[in-house]
Amino acid sequence: MLGITDHASSVPERNDARLNIRTKASIKEAIEKAAELSGMDLSTFTTNAAYLRAKDVIAVHERTFLEPVDHTAFFDALDRPAAPTQKLLAAAKQHKEMVATSE
Repeated sequence: MLGITDHASSVPERNDARLNIRTKASIKEAIEKAAELSGMDLSTFTTNAAYLRAKDVIAVHERTFLEPVDHTAFFDALDRPAAPTQKLLAAAKQHKEMVATSE
């Protein structure tokens, strides 16, 4: 038996949401076997597998990865921002006027 940790049970919420899925019989059999080998019931095993994968996907999409040259350019731009253009100044003025009149 593998040392699988039940990560989903550590989430401090009630288990009152349902997740219904359809799959192929061979996939279900493989998941059932893996759950059994892990010492978990099917629901716990499936929830944990999906939850961990979901966290991984979310983490990848919430990070920005830059090549070293891009990393340097990005932080240089933050350290030395360009002067605002006339168009940007006009947009800021228009925004300020619109916000002031809406209050």
